[in-house]
Amino acid sequence: MPRTPPHHYASKVRKPAGFDSFWDGVLEQAAAIPLRAKTAPDRLRSPADVETFEVHYDSLDGVRIAGWYCLPRERSKKLPAILTLPGYLGEPPIPMDWARKGYAVFSIAPRGKLRSNEQFNPGYPGLLTHNITDRNTYGYKGFYVDAMRGVDYLLTRDEVDVDRIGVVGSSQGGGLAIVAAAMRPEIAAASAGAPYLCGFIDAIGLTSTYPYQEINDYLRLHPDSRKEVEETLAYFDGMSFAERVTCPIVVNIGLQDNICPPETGYEVFNKIASEDKRLYTYDGHAHDAGSHEHSQIIDAFLSRHLNP
Repeated sequence: MPRTPPHHYASKVRKPAGFDSFWDGVLEQAAAIPLRAKTAPDRLRSPADVETFEVHYDSLDGVRIAGWYCLPRERSKKLPAILTLPGYLGEPPIPMDWARKGYAVFSIAPRGKLRSNEQFNPGYPGLLTHNITDRNTYGYKGFYVDAMRGVDYLLTRDEVDVDRIGVVGSSQGGGLAIVAAAMRPEIAAASAGAPYLCGFIDAIGLTSTYPYQEINDYLRLHPDSRKEVEETLAYFDGMSFAERVTCPIVVNIGLQDNICPPETGYEVFNKIASEDKRLYTYDGHAHDAGSHEHSQIIDAFLSRHLNP
């Protein structure tokens, strides 16, 4: 049977009735935790044109989170800022390239990533199914908060123009960018590439690749828990967050992506509430989602919205 065209797919995900109250409560809980941020210069990783800092701050459950913060050395006024969010397997890079373009940029290593895994380390595979039957203890609850707390760090920085903060990510970073844009009104623009964490239950039926297959592996071992798994995941699904995204946003997907199916990319884009949104589709591209060509679009988009 022919596969349904990606843009005609209807998601199985339904936003839970208690979604908004759950996440508003989580953010209220997180806001009560002092950030206790420490910013230490890293001279070995600071070339002539960029200052690099190693950052640590507190997040949900008392977990200490790490990040890299980069600034252009030449600066005479407040800077626009970018929060960069990582993929599922890769470690967060030191974001010197963004600093060279004139941004204050913070690259987050949420719990479980290197330098943030002493207190929480479910492994890879492991994060996607950690406590997956309980939304209150699911691993991504803290992971999402860790990412959003990156905004709090940027708000503490004297050199940052707090009205010009953007968020960027691809794959898991793309999904996290949608979450952050949905939940943090301080974000003025967002770029989400090949968004993972969008349409969990859709994706496990559309693709046979990992990481989503971790969920199918779990359900094969625990077939009686499917209802609880679906209920939990709906609270963490980008489809549920999308209607809270109102800032300008660009989304890019690869039409041959077998990791984050294009069906889920179309669907989450359609649910995004922003009046200023644009979807870029790349035929002949898989999970890279046309990243080489699209990087120029992201640069122009962020420049337009963060450098008026």
